[in-house]
Amino acid sequence: MQIEVVDHVAGASRARGIALVIDVFRAFTVAPHAVAAGASRVMPVGAIEDALALRDVMPDAVLVGERHARRLPGFDAGNSPTEILAIGVAGRPVVHTTHAGTQGLVNATGADEVLTASLVNVSALARYVKSRNPRHVTIVRMGHEARERCAEDDLCAEALVTLLNGGKALTTAEARARLRDAPAAVKFFDPEADWAPLTDFDYCTEVDRFDFVLRLRTGADGRRELERIDVPGTKA
Repeated sequence: MQIEVVDHVAGASRARGIALVIDVFRAFTVAPHAVAAGASRVMPVGAIEDALALRDVMPDAVLVGERHARRLPGFDAGNSPTEILAIGVAGRPVVHTTHAGTQGLVNATGADEVLTASLVNVSALARYVKSRNPRHVTIVRMGHEARERCAEDDLCAEALVTLLNGGKALTTAEARARLRDAPAAVKFFDPEADWAPLTDFDYCTEVDRFDFVLRLRTGADGRRELERIDVPGTKA
């Protein structure tokens, strides 16, 4: 298995084999929480206009999205697990657009499979990849606004490489200690940043909360959606 670590949209665009697209704070913590909370579909889109247009054909859709970490006008929730769990998504489709994570998904067109990646399911991701026995794995660190590296996505990439090479799993305590003072974590501890609840930090750093992966696929209606694949077992 050849493992390559790349960055941002450019890296996603040249991803090969199985692509693991990382966005820890917060897109790919939001998506699995939405699935676990019973969303009927989670549909990642790149453009804000595309997300708004989907509401015209899916009136019950929950629009989740951000630019520069702030909730978008006309959207039901920002890119926040705290917010989506508070409003409730059970039985409803979720349309999701973000500055970094969803851009990586929609641009990884050369990969055989595209998976969301974050700390909440890092061991399940490693188990899934090992079960597929691919020749090539591309780990895509989307980073801050898909333009610069960030500590949280670097940590997730490091954890994935370690697990894929048979190493020890990261713990929640280790993740929180390493990320508490990360530049992108400052907002969670700022009382004035009401768009970044403190609880989001806890959600995003809860290692191995979920034993499933989310794989991008084309739905029956031709639209992109995330497919849940359960990966039971011990940590990779």
